[in-house]
Amino acid sequence: MKSIKIASIIVGTIFVVYASVGILQLWFEIIEWGTFVKISITAMVIIIVTFGLAMLYREYIEEKKMKEDKYID
Repeated sequence: MKSIKIASIIVGTIFVVYASVGILQLWFEIIEWGTFVKISITAMVIIIVTFGLAMLYREYIEEKKMKEDKYID
C-alpha cells in the first residue's frame, strides 16, 4: 500500500503544478503553445507510468504475500 501512497503524492503534485501552469498559460501565455503541448503530453505520460508501476508493484507484493500465507501455489 505504500507504493500507492507514494504514487498518489507524485501524481497529485504533478496535477497541482500542471493545473497552475495551465491556468497561467491560458491567461498570460507564459510559454509557447508548442512547448505547453509537450509539457502536457509529458505530464500525462508521467502520471500513467507512475500509476502503472505502482499497480504492478502492489500486485506483485499481494501475490507474494498470498504465496507466503499459502493461499495460492
